[in-house]
Amino acid sequence: MISNEITLTPEDILEKEFKFDTRGYRPQEVDKFLDIIIKDYHSFIVKIKKSEAEKKELIEETLRLKHQIRNLKANLEMVNNSDKVTNLDILKRLSHLEKIIYGKDEE
Repeated sequence: MISNEITLTPEDILEKEFKFDTRGYRPQEVDKFLDIIIKDYHSFIVKIKKSEAEKKELIEETLRLKHQIRNLKANLEMVNNSDKVTNLDILKRLSHLEKIIYGKDEE
């Protein structure tokens, strides 16, 4: 999560008080600049949360698709194997029917 990597929150910036010095900055300029920073922080937090949610959805979709691929491969393998058995079975049945129709081979 982002909170472990970011030191300041928008509220920390908003509540920060600076000491006045004789040669200090103009408080109004500092406040305006900090307001811009706070607005950016809010925007970044919203974007990061949105990206994290999208990332989570994509990971879940990827896992679901991998599971589907695994199932489809298993089904395909089963179908391929059953075709071989079915073809062999058909040949055996055909041979058996030919023996019935044309009579058994006498040895």
